[in-house]
Amino acid sequence: MNAINRLAVVVSLASLLPLSAIAENANPGTVEVLHWWTSGGEAKAVETLKAQVQEDGFIWKDNAVAGGGGAAAMTVLKTRAISGNPPAAAQIKGPDIQEWGALGLLTELDYVSKANHWDSLLPQKVAQIMKYDGHYVAVPVNIHRVNWLWINPQVFDKAGAKVPTTLDELFAAADKLKAAGFIPLAHGGQPWQDSTVFEDLALSILGPKGYHAAFVELDEQTLTGAQMVEVFKTLQRLGTYMDPNRAGRDWNIAAAEVINGKAGMQIMGDWAKSEWTAAGKVAGKDYQCVAFPGTQGSFAYNIDSLAMFKLKDENDIKAQNDLAKVALEPEFQTVFNQNKGSLPVRQDMDMSQFDACTQKSSEDFKEAAKGDGLQPSMAHNMATSLAVQGAIFDVVTNFLNDPSADPATAVKQLSSAIKAAK
Repeated sequence: MNAINRLAVVVSLASLLPLSAIAENANPGTVEVLHWWTSGGEAKAVETLKAQVQEDGFIWKDNAVAGGGGAAAMTVLKTRAISGNPPAAAQIKGPDIQEWGALGLLTELDYVSKANHWDSLLPQKVAQIMKYDGHYVAVPVNIHRVNWLWINPQVFDKAGAKVPTTLDELFAAADKLKAAGFIPLAHGGQPWQDSTVFEDLALSILGPKGYHAAFVELDEQTLTGAQMVEVFKTLQRLGTYMDPNRAGRDWNIAAAEVINGKAGMQIMGDWAKSEWTAAGKVAGKDYQCVAFPGTQGSFAYNIDSLAMFKLKDENDIKAQNDLAKVALEPEFQTVFNQNKGSLPVRQDMDMSQFDACTQKSSEDFKEAAKGDGLQPSMAHNMATSLAVQGAIFDVVTNFLNDPSADPATAVKQLSSAIKAAK
């Protein structure tokens, strides 16, 4: 074929396709996602979302920022937003969604949410968190339970320890583990991990109503009461059973100690299960998950969600809408949450596809929702502002790292720090 004939074919093909279609094929739309799903199990989970978006013909731009339970990612997001270059989607949780919404930076997902019946698919409490001014601006991908205790039954058997259901039994088990030469409690010495343990103790000792008064209402009487002093006393005692080399350790490194049989227990949300799954372990056989002692009937929740930012490019907006749609589809909800260790956020899922821990989590969520048991996690950005959370983190971590700290003084410091941060 000579050059003139080749040109004729090209012109002929071009006449069959509008210029907009050619441009659309050249730029199918990109969705940049800023998140902190970076541990082994989490990374595997996010790959499922990426694969589905790519299968739908869009480009996925991954922006994973590890560290600090999301604090590092939030720093990146703020810098990007200030410079007028936010990502299409960012992992944002709880009250922060409202704050970003108030800044006018989030886009309304009315088309996607109505077409896919989000109001009937999602638990009402979850739907409320995802909306700003009555419009969905974020899509939830899962529900995590924070108040879990993870146990290696083989280690417990070797130590002659019994699975605890009360705080007294927790300390009895820790003593037996220690005596048998195991680390009783695997822990990473990072502020968010310290406060995860602290809030589980608060939920156990204060109960769900007291917990809500302290960390949602920021009620001074509850924050400075005798029960809060007891929470700090118990935290101090629990700290003596943690690995002394815990400073700066990531949560998944602590989880590995339990998985590998060096430690007996870990207090951590159900994302810890993703590490057990990645290690090929089976729930109910190789490990056990039980409600943190004293919190049976309560469910401290942490909801991972992707908030959607306003974009200009039409194709990028299509990619963003596809991400929002895919995130709630049954296929993704199943694969993602099986890898992540969390509970699907859809209310119509077949739970027989999930392991014993997730099935128990589903039952406990529904039961807790009937009364006061469903409570937002303070340590995981669900209960209060980042400023107040940061103030709590500082007090708790300083207290846990000082063996001679006074619980009564810590309670006063907690109240003062929260007042200053409000």
